[in-house]
Amino acid sequence: MSEAPAVPLPASAESVRPGSLDLLVVPPSARTGWRLLPARVAALCAVELQKLRHDRTELYTRAIQPALWLLIFGETFTRIHAIPTGGIPYIDYLAPGIIAQSAMFIAIFYGIMIIWERDAGILTKLLVTPTPRSALITGKAFAAGVKALIQAVVVVVIAALLGVAMTWNPLRLLGVAVAVVLGSAFFSCLSMTIAGIVLTRDRLMGIGQAITMPLFFGSNALYPVAVMPGWLQAVSLVNPLSYQVDALRGLLLGTPAHLPLDYGVLTVAAALGVWSASSLLGRLAR
Repeated sequence: MSEAPAVPLPASAESVRPGSLDLLVVPPSARTGWRLLPARVAALCAVELQKLRHDRTELYTRAIQPALWLLIFGETFTRIHAIPTGGIPYIDYLAPGIIAQSAMFIAIFYGIMIIWERDAGILTKLLVTPTPRSALITGKAFAAGVKALIQAVVVVVIAALLGVAMTWNPLRLLGVAVAVVLGSAFFSCLSMTIAGIVLTRDRLMGIGQAITMPLFFGSNALYPVAVMPGWLQAVSLVNPLSYQVDALRGLLLGTPAHLPLDYGVLTVAAALGVWSASSLLGRLAR
């Protein structure tokens, strides 16, 4: 009887070393439950960084879209003064919105990874460990945040090269990092929640593509809330991306912002996202 042909692993799987997966799958017997949360978060973040280290083309390709938004859309609308921005150049006004958009686009398809883990048998191994499901989701959410944070750094560099006037105050930049991670944690949990409902990658890709642009255009990333029609203002009011953009714009540009409200909404949204994704995680493994 001839042997079955070997099935090649996806590129993302080949870039992960076995030692990294051991940190995720094999729990130390002396430490269980919530005490494993810091170790798992660190392990998942290390895996994400390891993938980028082995395939840096992902950073270059993902930099193309924000560069085009800033270079074409930003420069054009700066010249025609079509959108009221409170006296600042439109490209400066746009840059924080593009940072938030880039981070969201990374996180919103994060559920594909958890479906792949189910198909590869990794998710089943994770679920039999003593670690709570919410801890597993939290680790994955913050791993998405690390990935989005790297993308945010790339966009900030592009914006600086285009002459966008941003602050370089370390405390403000730390606040920017927190806002990016919290927003990405919510959108990655939203993606994992959808994955727990639709159960297949094709359906998740379709839904992800269907909701990303409404989330983007239904926020204050491109234009102030005041110029939106009433129904779109209502959408913006419940859209976490609007609060993320408001925080980024206030921290980077010094424009008026509602930072306590922004961080409060992002924190609550991320917590609700962890809860909803955790409640559906077992459905993926059935």
